[in-house]
This record gives sequence, structure tokens and C-alpha cells, in this order.
Amino acid sequence: MERAVFATRWRSHAARVASGMVAAAVLAACNAGAPPVLAPGTGASPTASSGAVTSPDVSSTTLTVYSGREEELVAPLIERFEAESGIDIEARYGDTAELASIILEEGEAGDVRADVFFAQDAGALGAVAAAGLLAPLDATVLDRVDARFRDDEGRWVGVSGRARVLAYSTERLSEDDLPASITELTDPTWAGRSGWAPTNASLQAFVTAFRQLEGEDAARAWLEGIVANDPVVYPNNTGAVEGVAAGEVDVALVNHYYLMRLLAENGPEYPVANHFLPGGDLGSLVNVAGAGILADSERADAAARFVDYLVSEDAQTYFSEETYEFPLLDGIAADPRLPTLAEIESPEIDLNSLADLQGTVELMRETGALD
Repeated sequence: MERAVFATRWRSHAARVASGMVAAAVLAACNAGAPPVLAPGTGASPTASSGAVTSPDVSSTTLTVYSGREEELVAPLIERFEAESGIDIEARYGDTAELASIILEEGEAGDVRADVFFAQDAGALGAVAAAGLLAPLDATVLDRVDARFRDDEGRWVGVSGRARVLAYSTERLSEDDLPASITELTDPTWAGRSGWAPTNASLQAFVTAFRQLEGEDAARAWLEGIVANDPVVYPNNTGAVEGVAAGEVDVALVNHYYLMRLLAENGPEYPVANHFLPGGDLGSLVNVAGAGILADSERADAAARFVDYLVSEDAQTYFSEETYEFPLLDGIAADPRLPTLAEIESPEIDLNSLADLQGTVELMRETGALD
């Protein structure tokens, strides 16, 4: 379960960081010398097949990683990297949005303390990149991931995929009973039957995508329609899926992997299934967790080695088998109970466009979706 977005923290920082983000972006564009491209080790080629690290000796290095991925999910993977590389990781775990805000504040002060930002979603990476705080990654790392799951300027790379779904009760509904579009949940027939976690980062990223693809007015109307249908509010996505299983609601708006984890805990008879909405519907949005290297890092070699590792076979297999996310490296299969990324009819969107979380939080507050 990923931590929820601390909306208040974002709102309180927004005024201070907005001008800094614009100024940083302008300075970056005008700067005659671009930041150096960070390869996975000086003069060395990455080892995409194994994730092994073989370039210069940085075993005495301690790397600072700001991780929006929850400790219980990624600490075992970080430990694998430490054992394999000899590089120590000092991980600061927290909400992705809050960590992005801290990085932006540190950037304004000229005191960025992180070497790597390991984020839950692309929007937060986009915000940090827009502020000119991320260095370009090496093409040999970027090219392992499909272009739609990485920054088009090479400043961050997706490392695992997560799809939006409707988790539904298999005891009370069949697939034929389910809506063909996420917009149909505003119909009065769904009143009191849906659950969501509006403070969760993944739902807020979805609303941001709604704003980008359908426009502000359409997103407002959808939120107002959902709120009018009196959805059951849960503190997190796991609770929403459990609410479906308990009969509190018929459907829940979540990411796909929450059900996978509950199936692992409760067995295949757990009375919930994932529904991937068809036809490029927003309800099947695919977002990514990803990583970028801070441009001011003094441990660029070690940072590049860590990001290189996140798109290695070892790490990608971990994401598939342990967190039930979609691996982004060709040749690594997702859990066999899931469709492939190619089979999901997700909408086309530039994931960098999901950076405006503050605007989403304000809209959700105005419509009553958030307190």
C-alpha cells in the first residue's frame, strides 16, 4: 500500500515553489551548458541482463535515496543492490508528493540532499524535472524502457507500471454488469455502490490525467457526479478493495496490484476481480513508478548504478513477482493472471503532464471530493 498524498503539504509549499520551478526551468533552457549525461558508471556499459555492477569502485559510497515507494515494498530490493554493488543506501521513505516538495524546497535553497528520487508516480518526477533539478540519464538506460514510460528529455525513467482498474465483487456482479467507461459511475444507478480513496496519490494522478485529456470542466463534472453518488471513502486502496470483498461496495477505483496482494494473502477464492476498462478509457490509465538522478549529486556514478539496477532483469523480476507491478523491461513477464501492458487499452498521455498535483487537489476540494 503506497502512502497517501499529504495534500496540505503540497498546498502550503505551492506558492513558494511555483516561481522557483518556473525560474529554474527558464535558467535550464537558457544555460549554454547542459548537465552531464549520467552513465551507469564512468566509461562503462550497463549490464541490462543481470543488473550486475562492474564499473569504477564506489563501494565506500553512501547514496541518499528519497523513496516515495513504501519501505516494506522496496527495502528488500535495495538490500539486494547493496549486497551486489557494495554501495550503501540511506533511504528516506515518505509520501512521493511530500518528498518532491522537499526536493523543490532544497533546490530553491541550493541544498539538494538527495542523490536519487525514487517516486511512486511520474507526475512528481515531472515536477522535479520541470524545476531543472534532474540530470539527463544515459541512453543505454533509457532505451530499455518504452518511450511512453520515460521522460522525452531523458531526465527520468519508469521502472514499473501500474494500471487503474475497477475492482469489483464477483459475488454480486459479472463483467457484463460493469460500466464500459469510468464516466458511467456518475449515473444514479451506481449511487452508494462505489468506493475510493481520494487522498491516495494514484487516484489524484488519475484525476490529473482526466484534467489533461478531457479538460478542467469535464473533470469537475465527473468529480461532482461521483460525489453526488455518495461513494464510500476509504483511507487507502487496500481498504477500498477489502470493502468490496466485505460487501460494503460493489466496485472500487484502485490500482491493479492491490487486489493481487490481497489474493496472495487470502487465496484465489477472494471474491474480488479487476476490471480493465476498454477502448482507451481513462479508467485504464497506466502510470509508472520511476527514478531520476539529482543534477547536484556528488555521487553521480553510484546514483547511475542504482538507476541502472532498477531496470535490470533482477529488479524487473522483483517488481513482477513481489509487488505485482508491470515490469517495463522487454522479456520480463508480468504475473500470468494479468494482461500484458500491450493488451491494456490505456489512454495515450504524456506522463510528464501529470505534474500539476496542486491544481488537482484544489479541484477535488472545490467539488467536495476532499475535505
